[in-house]
Amino acid sequence: MEYIKLLGILIVVLGFALKLDSILIIVIAAFVTALVGGVDMVTLVETFGESFVSNRSMTIFILVMLVTGTMERNGLKEASSALIGRIKGATAGMVIAAYGVIRGAFGAFNVGIGGVAGFIRPVLIPMATGTVESKGHTVNENHLEQIKGMAAGIENISWFFCQVLFVGGSGALLVQGTLANLGYDVPLIRLAAVEIPVAIAGVAFGVIYYYLKDRRLSRKYYSKEK
Repeated sequence: MEYIKLLGILIVVLGFALKLDSILIIVIAAFVTALVGGVDMVTLVETFGESFVSNRSMTIFILVMLVTGTMERNGLKEASSALIGRIKGATAGMVIAAYGVIRGAFGAFNVGIGGVAGFIRPVLIPMATGTVESKGHTVNENHLEQIKGMAAGIENISWFFCQVLFVGGSGALLVQGTLANLGYDVPLIRLAAVEIPVAIAGVAFGVIYYYLKDRRLSRKYYSKEK
């Protein structure tokens, strides 16, 4: 009878095989496992709560992904594209550059926006392509791939250089710990101060480079359509 406790695994396997709702299947499997294992519902709910708190960073990431997926299914991409299409003169390079500056500002306060999966793909890329479509062009496939790369690139640049500006953030603590092992005792506030010009230069370089690159690509792919 000990094998009955593995019933939850069977439910998960069958649920995924039948392509049923993943979250619902996992929740049902958890409750069934608790029931056959002799765990009361109060203890199960308490376990869920403790697991959520101890792994809140991963749990919040999963929740953001679920919310983003739901919004995307209900027209998030189309709404983003239509919104940016109303701004006259906007280009994909301008949108990506503006996001780089905003992302850097948020990164300095260690505030996440969603990253590549949560914001870049469902929001920024449709906004960038929407600027091309608003001018009556069909987005060139090669240009689209370049836009994807530039959008992901500016996310990495802005976050990488600006997260260290947040005193007490993981990046700053890593740098401080590395320097401490080398014999240099550097306060976090001093590290942040030294990093400010580096962050500004890094984000500025990325913003200017992607803006100019998009202008060149736009002339290459759409100048003949006018």
